[in-house]
Amino acid sequence: MKFKFIFIIFNLIIVLFLSAICLIPLFAPGQNFAPDFWRSLRPMALIIAGILIIPDIFYFSNHRLFILLEREDYPALIGYLEMRILRRGHYWPPLVRLLANTYLLMADSEAVTNLESRAAIVKPALLESNALVFGVARILGGDIAGAVRFFAARLEAGQADGGRYLNSRNLLWIRWYYGFSLLLDRQFTPAAEQFKPLAEEFPDVLIAGLSAYFLGTTLQRNADNGIACLTAAQTGRSRIQEAVRNKAGWLAEAEKLKEVHTIILQKYIDEAGSWLF
Repeated sequence: MKFKFIFIIFNLIIVLFLSAICLIPLFAPGQNFAPDFWRSLRPMALIIAGILIIPDIFYFSNHRLFILLEREDYPALIGYLEMRILRRGHYWPPLVRLLANTYLLMADSEAVTNLESRAAIVKPALLESNALVFGVARILGGDIAGAVRFFAARLEAGQADGGRYLNSRNLLWIRWYYGFSLLLDRQFTPAAEQFKPLAEEFPDVLIAGLSAYFLGTTLQRNADNGIACLTAAQTGRSRIQEAVRNKAGWLAEAEKLKEVHTIILQKYIDEAGSWLF
């Protein structure tokens, strides 16, 4: 549904709700009820008006952004966001996240890195809240060693401060990407140490399944303790088979994750589905 229609429907609901409340005295017995009722209604009416006005202001002040999102005009969207963020200095977290994700969608890892550098100076908290996108951009750009260092630092920071800027799911993904970066860097044994508990213990289907896949293929052949990798892989495979039953269920779970950072994983998701089932 287009943003304009959502906006119109929201306004209609609020107006109809307020109108229905105001009309209550017309259906009540007695003539003295209405003035007192409407006087008592004023505070609530002001609150409802505020609920209506604030989203309206937000919509009209970001009207151009909504139009570009509806059109999926990503080059124009990038230009608009760069104007607001980089030139005007409006480092509002949702806008920064949207620009970073759009860069990633366009496979422009250099632009993501530039945004990261500027955001880290202006608002360092943005580095933590967008860690997945900034780290994946390093992988896309071929800076595997840099990705290893980046995810290791983010993982350490997230664990040290209790994930102050990261929800628990993001922290899991950071841990997974750290293991994936180690794997790409051919540090097979450290990668296996990251993936084994994810495959054996963690409830997230996609993270556990991908971890089991790499343990049961590349890592069981190349890590120091191949037998332990294979055991963890088999445990993870059994857990996924119980959770989603077949490859279609696995792909449905992957489809639920509507996050741009997984753009580099589509090939592995499909391969893992074939291996799991």
